[in-house]
Amino acid sequence: MLPKIISFLKYAVYLLVVVFIVSCGKNKENAPAPAPVDNGPLYPVVNVVTPTDPATAATIGFFMNDWQPKTFTAPDYIDAPAAASGDNIVTVDASSVITKIPTTEFGQNSDLWMTDFISQPIFMTHITNLHPHIIRFPMGSGSDVYFWNQPANTNPPDAPAQIVDKDGNFKDPGYGWGKTTDNWRASLDNYYAMLQQSNNSGIITVNYGYARYGTSANPVAAAAHLAADWVRYDKGRTQYWEVGNENYGDWEWGFRIDVNKNKDGQPEYLTGKLYAQHFKVFADSMRKAATEIGKTIYIGASVFEQPVQSWQTNTMQTWNTSMLPELNNKPDYYIVHNYFTPYQANSNAATILGAATSESARMMNFVTQTVQSNAAAIKPMALTEWNIEANGSMQKVSNTCGLFSLMVIGESIKNQFGLAARWDLLNGWDNGNDHGLFSPGGEPGGVAKWTPRPAFYYMYYFQKFLGDRMVPTSITGNSSLKAYASTYASGQANVSVVNTSGSDQTVLIKFKNYNPGARFYWYTLQGSNDNGEFSRKVLVNGNGPTGVAGGPDGYNTLKPNSAVTDKGIKVNVPALGAVIIAIDKK
Repeated sequence: MLPKIISFLKYAVYLLVVVFIVSCGKNKENAPAPAPVDNGPLYPVVNVVTPTDPATAATIGFFMNDWQPKTFTAPDYIDAPAAASGDNIVTVDASSVITKIPTTEFGQNSDLWMTDFISQPIFMTHITNLHPHIIRFPMGSGSDVYFWNQPANTNPPDAPAQIVDKDGNFKDPGYGWGKTTDNWRASLDNYYAMLQQSNNSGIITVNYGYARYGTSANPVAAAAHLAADWVRYDKGRTQYWEVGNENYGDWEWGFRIDVNKNKDGQPEYLTGKLYAQHFKVFADSMRKAATEIGKTIYIGASVFEQPVQSWQTNTMQTWNTSMLPELNNKPDYYIVHNYFTPYQANSNAATILGAATSESARMMNFVTQTVQSNAAAIKPMALTEWNIEANGSMQKVSNTCGLFSLMVIGESIKNQFGLAARWDLLNGWDNGNDHGLFSPGGEPGGVAKWTPRPAFYYMYYFQKFLGDRMVPTSITGNSSLKAYASTYASGQANVSVVNTSGSDQTVLIKFKNYNPGARFYWYTLQGSNDNGEFSRKVLVNGNGPTGVAGGPDGYNTLKPNSAVTDKGIKVNVPALGAVIIAIDKK
């Protein structure tokens, strides 16, 4: 009997095992897919620590005086899908601050030939909307032949009708006058009215060349007195003043003079040491005038931003080393100019955008080291003219130049320049070799005068979403991507991602020491399909111009795209384009 019971029990156990195996197989086959592993939220809530603002850099100095905290207000928006993926990662590090952002980083250059300003409602609307804060006057090289207190076609008796150029030829220098009444060029009072009506301020370049080519017994004193009288007439409307324009250059009036007409024993060619001696006379006269009217002004001297090269004149090669010791720290700030790309070369987009990244840091490092090696004090640095010198493919009027412009402002802030001002607002078409921010009219395709070029839109939207403090970024992925990030005093964040390559890139934004809120907002800027990598158009969130050049007409009312952040702040950055993003705070 016992063997049968044991046998039955073995058989029962066998059946139970079979049933269990079959049952398990059926459950596995019919079961839903396993839930994905939860690695936590994409943006886990962190304990945010407010970083300490760094001390203002010596190269920014008093240009930070007008800094104000910014408040971000969530805009009306258009719901749009975020990018499906983020193959590259931009990390915004809000745990430290590179610098508070001076308002003087967004400046522009005006010139005398761009009408009287105030009778041009289209221009006035655009310059008010753009709000560059700083607009330089009267011109670049033309500043050294400008008499602010003279009627048109009337020069002081000691200003010669012709001035000798670098080759010894006598030429009409194209004098300018501040009391002109011509409607095609601006008077000084027109300039002041334009600033007041557009809520901007100025930087003025006084006529240094007159101290060289003037034929009075003491041309330096005459030129310094002219500058000081301008300070008096200005009555504190302008804080920032420059003595001359690129006077180290052999293209400038006063670089070479007719010694037969000079009465104070000046040499034929200008040197850095002589400019410094004259600068001190200008500065003393101008500061005395400012004291008389109870105002504070800041006066800048020109420094040459390039290392010694074989093509340079002896004046260029010795400018800094002979000037800086003689100045004896009298300037309030130093002035540099840079046109970034090889002179009049038909540069491609890679060369142009590469220069935007590298030149600002190189220039700042070179000038500060030069100043220190000549036992001079570090002073605020003003980049009062910048642009590109690429010719031949309409580079200067292109979307790529717009992208370059955004990058130069971003790099100027990051490298702690105190002021930056783009050259210039209006120029001449010249087959597309035109620095102007606006079209002068008459260019191919019937483009109307004052039509903004692509650079206008890049600078407008970059400033629109930029906060008040720049913070660091890091990028994992394609090296063609660049990023500039900022935070607001009100707690929100911003990042602008630039794509310098010829192919679209997807980007995921991550953070350190920041809790993103529910939504993010963005503008995407890119060129169109005309003229290869130098499109004359810019598309903003897909909206372009009605004509052959420029951007959307309603740029100042164009709503940003917006998406929720819970699946990641992911954007597609188009080839040779940028995405400018603002992010809610939690």
